[in-house]
Amino acid sequence: MCRWLAYSGRPVYLDEVLFKPEHSLISQSMRARKSHVTTNGDGFGVGWYGAKAEPGLYRDYRPAWNDDNLRSLAGQIDSRLFFAHVRASTGTAASRANCHPFRHGQWMFMHNGQIGGFDRVARDLDFMLAPEFYRARGGTTDSETFFYLLLTLGLERDAESACAAAVAMVEAAMAANGVRDPLRLTCAFTDGERVWAVRYASDGEAPSLFWGAGDGVRMADGGGRPAGGDPRSLLILSEPLDGDFAHWRAVPDSHFLLAHDGVVATRPFAPAAAAAARIAAA
Repeated sequence: MCRWLAYSGRPVYLDEVLFKPEHSLISQSMRARKSHVTTNGDGFGVGWYGAKAEPGLYRDYRPAWNDDNLRSLAGQIDSRLFFAHVRASTGTAASRANCHPFRHGQWMFMHNGQIGGFDRVARDLDFMLAPEFYRARGGTTDSETFFYLLLTLGLERDAESACAAAVAMVEAAMAANGVRDPLRLTCAFTDGERVWAVRYASDGEAPSLFWGAGDGVRMADGGGRPAGGDPRSLLILSEPLDGDFAHWRAVPDSHFLLAHDGVVATRPFAPAAAAAARIAAA
C-alpha cells in the first residue's frame, strides 16, 4: 500500500515534511510502519499551490529516496498547501503517468488502496466517466479512474455527495462482475483551499489515516513545534511523522474528513445511504 500526506497552513518548505522529520514520508517510502507493504518504491509525486490557481506537479517512477532533484526542489519550494505521495503499485505499470497526485484544473487527488478486481470492472467504470474526463486521463490506475469519476459526479459542487456516489457506483460494478476482493479507499482531494479525506473499505479493513494540528504536529525530530509555527497548520497523512502517536488522531474507519482554515471536522461516511438519498432527491 502507498503512503501519502497532505499539508495546509502557513507556507513551509516541502523538505520540512518530506525529509526532516524522524519518520518522514521519504523514510516511509523505505520503511513504512502502518502498512502491509514496507517499501513504497514504485514512484512518487508532489503537488503544491503557489501564486496560480492550478497546482504545480513533480512526479517520477523512480523511488523517492533515490531522486536528488526531489530533495533539491523540496528545499526551495514553499507552499501553504501541498500533497505528497510514495507509491506501491497494486498491479499497474510503474510509470510517471501512474504516479500520484493526479491533477485536473485546480483540483488534486491521491489515493492509498485499491479497487478490487479492477481489471474486471475498468471497462464499466470507463463508461461512467463524462467524455471530457475520460479524455483527460493520462495513466491506467484505478486511482485516476476514481478521481475522474468524482469529477463526473459533481466533486466541484458537493465533495462528500460525489464521493459517496462514486463509492456506491464502484461497489455496484464490482458486484455486477462477481468481484469478491474489497474496495479499499483512503484518499485525499483538494481544490486549493479545502482538503477532504476519506477512510473507507468494503471489508472494514481500510488503510490507516491520521491527522495532527498545531502543537500536535512534530515536523522535525525532537522539535515538538507546530508546522510553520502556526496553530492552524494541519497534516493529514497515512502514518505519523514521529514515534509519539499521542500527537496524532486516528481517523476512524468509514469516516469523511474536511479540513479548512485550521479546522478539522469528521463524520461517518455511509456511501450506500448517501447515494440512495441523492437518487431520491434527483
